[in-house]
Amino acid sequence: MARAMLEYTKTVLGKVSFDTTLFCKEVQKAVQRLLPYELEELKIFILSLVQQNPELDKCLIYLKA
Repeated sequence: MARAMLEYTKTVLGKVSFDTTLFCKEVQKAVQRLLPYELEELKIFILSLVQQNPELDKCLIYLKA
Protein backbone atom coordinates (compact mmCIF):
# COMPACT_ATOMS: atom_id res chain seq x y z
CA MET A 1 0.00 0.00 0.00
CA ALA A 2 2.75 2.45 0.91
CA ARG A 3 4.52 1.79 -2.39
CA ALA A 4 1.33 2.70 -4.21
CA MET A 5 1.26 6.04 -2.38
CA LEU A 6 4.81 6.79 -3.52
CA GLU A 7 3.95 6.02 -7.14
CA TYR A 8 0.77 8.11 -6.89
CA THR A 9 2.77 11.01 -5.45
CA LYS A 10 5.27 10.82 -8.30
CA THR A 11 2.42 10.88 -10.82
CA VAL A 12 0.80 13.90 -9.20
CA LEU A 13 4.10 15.78 -8.95
CA GLY A 14 4.80 15.10 -12.61
CA LYS A 15 1.41 16.49 -13.58
CA VAL A 16 1.66 19.66 -11.49
CA SER A 17 5.28 20.45 -12.30
CA PHE A 18 4.12 23.32 -14.52
CA ASP A 19 3.04 25.35 -11.45
CA THR A 20 5.63 25.99 -8.73
CA THR A 21 3.07 26.86 -6.02
CA LEU A 22 0.99 23.75 -6.62
CA PHE A 23 4.11 21.62 -6.84
CA CYS A 24 5.32 22.89 -3.46
CA LYS A 25 1.95 22.12 -1.85
CA GLU A 26 2.09 18.57 -3.17
CA VAL A 27 5.66 18.15 -1.92
CA GLN A 28 4.51 19.26 1.55
CA LYS A 29 1.71 16.68 1.49
CA ALA A 30 4.15 13.98 0.42
CA VAL A 31 6.55 14.78 3.26
CA GLN A 32 3.72 14.28 5.75
CA ARG A 33 2.41 11.04 4.23
CA LEU A 34 5.42 9.05 3.06
CA LEU A 35 7.80 6.93 5.07
CA PRO A 36 11.43 8.06 5.53
CA TYR A 37 12.92 5.60 3.03
CA GLU A 38 10.26 6.60 0.49
CA LEU A 39 11.21 10.24 0.95
CA GLU A 40 14.75 9.43 -0.14
CA GLU A 41 13.43 7.92 -3.37
CA LEU A 42 11.08 10.86 -3.83
CA LYS A 43 13.99 13.27 -3.37
CA ILE A 44 15.82 11.62 -6.28
CA PHE A 45 12.69 11.89 -8.41
CA ILE A 46 12.20 15.57 -7.54
CA LEU A 47 15.84 16.36 -8.30
CA SER A 48 15.35 14.95 -11.80
CA LEU A 49 12.27 17.17 -12.24
CA VAL A 50 14.26 20.19 -11.03
CA GLN A 51 16.85 19.56 -13.74
CA GLN A 52 14.06 19.84 -16.32
CA ASN A 53 12.30 22.77 -14.58
CA PRO A 54 14.84 24.80 -12.56
CA GLU A 55 12.13 27.02 -11.05
CA LEU A 56 10.95 24.04 -8.96
CA ASP A 57 14.10 24.19 -6.82
CA LYS A 58 12.24 26.39 -4.31
CA CYS A 59 10.41 23.28 -3.14
CA LEU A 60 13.57 21.44 -2.12
CA ILE A 61 13.50 23.11 1.29
CA TYR A 62 10.56 20.90 2.27
CA LEU A 63 12.68 17.80 1.75
CA LYS A 64 15.43 19.01 4.07
CA ALA A 65 13.26 18.79 7.21
